[in-house]
Amino acid sequence: MANRHEVNHQQHWENLAEKSNASLIPISRMLLLKRIILFIFILFFIILFLPWRQTIPGRGTVTALNPEDRPQTVQNQIGGRIERWYVREGQEVKKGDTILLISEVNQSYFDPNLSVRLQEQLEAKKGSEEAAKQKMQATNTQIQALNRGLSLQLIAAENKVKQSRDYVKSDSADLVAVQQFFKVSQARLERYEQGYKDGLFSLTDIETRRMNFQNDNAKLIAQQNKLNIAKQTLINAQIELDNIRAKYQEALAKAQSEMGSALSGQASAQGDIAKLRNEIANIGFRQGLYAVRAPQDGYVIKTMKAGIGENIKEGESVATLQPKNPLVAAEIYVDAMDVPLILDRSEVRLQFEGWPSVQFSGWPSVAVGTFAGRVFSIDKMASPNGTYRVLVKQMVPVPEKDDPWPIQLRQGSGAYGRVILNSVPVWYEIWRQLNGFPPSLEKEPKGEVAK
Repeated sequence: MANRHEVNHQQHWENLAEKSNASLIPISRMLLLKRIILFIFILFFIILFLPWRQTIPGRGTVTALNPEDRPQTVQNQIGGRIERWYVREGQEVKKGDTILLISEVNQSYFDPNLSVRLQEQLEAKKGSEEAAKQKMQATNTQIQALNRGLSLQLIAAENKVKQSRDYVKSDSADLVAVQQFFKVSQARLERYEQGYKDGLFSLTDIETRRMNFQNDNAKLIAQQNKLNIAKQTLINAQIELDNIRAKYQEALAKAQSEMGSALSGQASAQGDIAKLRNEIANIGFRQGLYAVRAPQDGYVIKTMKAGIGENIKEGESVATLQPKNPLVAAEIYVDAMDVPLILDRSEVRLQFEGWPSVQFSGWPSVAVGTFAGRVFSIDKMASPNGTYRVLVKQMVPVPEKDDPWPIQLRQGSGAYGRVILNSVPVWYEIWRQLNGFPPSLEKEPKGEVAK
């Protein structure tokens, strides 16, 4: 038994050596594995020095480049009641096509013959204006007659004043002469009185001289009274002249007041006429607003109101219109850290939802299904989430190896873009990504982008 056990143990060790040799890797396979690892390392080292195109990614949507190409709401300019719809959602309309018909709800415009009534009022106001013109002409004629009458009356009154002044002068001269006669008569009387006392003259002579003195005194008093009357006449003539002038001023002021009233009436009538003409024109224009029309060619996307008989307010939106054949663009949002690196004419590669594509971040030239674009504008202010909107338009002319943007693009669909920057080695891009640095700048931005 012991010998048998030893034999089995020896065979076991011999079999174990054979199994170990069989399980060892052949030398040829070991060399092949080393070569593969060396090849992978060399390939990776070469890849690190390959050129890598830096890009700035951004997501957004398709929009229109021009504001008039973006979806808009159609509004009614006056309040009213819906009478009839002429379109349905999704229908194509031309500029000027009727979308909605409304009726009047303002009681000021209920009268169907309102234009005729206003036209009658206009004719009446025209008559008032003509009457005011005639009154102005009559008043003007009256003023001319007053001027002519005043000139004649003034000539007569001035002549009377001149005549009275001449009478005063004549009577003044006569008074001086009478006073001289009176003085001579008084001197003679005094001499005769002395001569009578001396016995040279008789009593009869004295009485004669006294009688002559009394006559001369009476003539002096009469001449003084005549002069006073002439002066009073002169004063009365001057008063009459002033009275004529005053009456003329009063009559002229009254005529001018009537002229002003007529002019005011004419101006008021002209103002009412202009107001009525404005109302007539407004009514005609308002009646044209009962039909809400399409402002441009496009498609009715959605109607805001429904049914018949519903009241709508002034300036209320009734439908949403998508303009036809808009000039589409893409708006993508990028981080604030990358905005200073985007130039005004930077190229962009775009992917649109619904169009299959394969995009290589570092090698945009080998991307499939992407479209060429160019930066059109960059917002000056950040959006609420801190990113900046970049508006991208189609590159014109389209590059030879690219296709134009699909005509089936719809506004609001998603878009993904990469703004193309300069080329750097792969190792630099890996190092930049690991450290969180921004992409490198190929040249200094100009204008507002640099700021």
